[in-house]
Amino acid sequence: MSTRSVTTPRRQLPPLGPTRRLKLPRQAERTLANGLTVIVVRRPAVPLVELRLWMPFGRVNLARGHLLTQTLLSGTETMSSVQIAAELQKIGGGLSAGLDPDRLMISGAGLATGLDRMLELLAEVLTGANYPAGWVGVERDRLVDGIQVARSQPGHLVRTALLRRIFGRHPYAVQTPDPEQVRAVRPAALRSLHAQRVHPAGAVLVLVGDLRPERALDAAEKALGGWHGDGHPADMPPAPPLEPGPLWLVDRPGSVQSSMRVALPAVPRTHPDHAALQLANLVFGGYFSSRWVENIREDKGYTYGPHSLIEHSVAGSVLVAAADVATEVTAPALLETTYELGRLATVPPGVDELEQARQYALGTLQLGISTQAGLASLVSAYAGNGLRLDFLAEHAARLAKVGVDDVTEVAARHLAPSRAVTVVLGDAERISASLATLAPVETAPVQ
Repeated sequence: MSTRSVTTPRRQLPPLGPTRRLKLPRQAERTLANGLTVIVVRRPAVPLVELRLWMPFGRVNLARGHLLTQTLLSGTETMSSVQIAAELQKIGGGLSAGLDPDRLMISGAGLATGLDRMLELLAEVLTGANYPAGWVGVERDRLVDGIQVARSQPGHLVRTALLRRIFGRHPYAVQTPDPEQVRAVRPAALRSLHAQRVHPAGAVLVLVGDLRPERALDAAEKALGGWHGDGHPADMPPAPPLEPGPLWLVDRPGSVQSSMRVALPAVPRTHPDHAALQLANLVFGGYFSSRWVENIREDKGYTYGPHSLIEHSVAGSVLVAAADVATEVTAPALLETTYELGRLATVPPGVDELEQARQYALGTLQLGISTQAGLASLVSAYAGNGLRLDFLAEHAARLAKVGVDDVTEVAARHLAPSRAVTVVLGDAERISASLATLAPVETAPVQ
């Protein structure tokens, strides 16, 4: 089968308009005596406020950590979960909790006039969550069911294998708890974890909305100044460098499609290569008009939605390209992926091609801060990496200066096919021989 005999001409896009100047909103910051940093960003478009509380939470027992986030809002010594929800509804608000490998995040939104009450309720949960046995039992069963369902999904299985392949013994290597470990968690263990790790040292609270910044800082200090804790965050070790090697083939007998993941080294947001690498990723596969999408979706029809993105974590960054393809075209799709990476690392993109990617990158910066929720999430993500919103303007200026040679040089350093780590989930009996013609293959178990 010839995979490159006919190439569809790149689609002609409408001419690009002028780039709008990036306008950053007014913000204020204060670090409280207990170690909590509060950042307030004024965005008066609508009378609402978005809240994000970021707490360092890496290197935690996964079963306990995930169950803690499921039950954090289940009640305190003085309020039931129903009462907390009812009080939040009175101010048109709500709170939720989530966990990633680095942090515990509490998110919420409500009327700006209800900020004081929202902060009081947040403080109530942070200082008095008691994890009632009944709620813990219900959420424990729900979490186990969710994990078991996820383990039947190709996307979860290939992601799990990719993390093991990339990170080895690093804490990032396993991000989903084992169901049996979840079943063993009891309320006392959650209370102990809360006491050890839910504390203000190193935490960041972001408030975005129709607020007077100094007034909002005072409200946060009044509500949360009494939040204390004796625990300390656990430092996350640096992520190990990617180690190229055999392609990992995870056998899923009878599968009608293969899930392909290719990981490549990336750099943190503050690295001098970051702007050029972001544009290189866009040219390769980071948006719909990219080379990879044009090749394996538009031209050859191997897949519907290939995409690549740079994943930033506290301990390191990695670029991941993902595509789900029909079983019979697994090897051809991987061949084209390798071809596009190699082409980008050796041949400069066209000036128009780069400009198109640049305008997309600058446009997404504008879109990312166009809503209160997007702005709050961005400020919080930046703050978790020691950055502030003014970094956005600096990054936009760097994007504007990247040239075609910069993209080729950074692609050669980071995106060369020889640096890739590849994991494929599919029917090994049908695809292993063809994959072996492209790279050494090592069979990996499903976990």
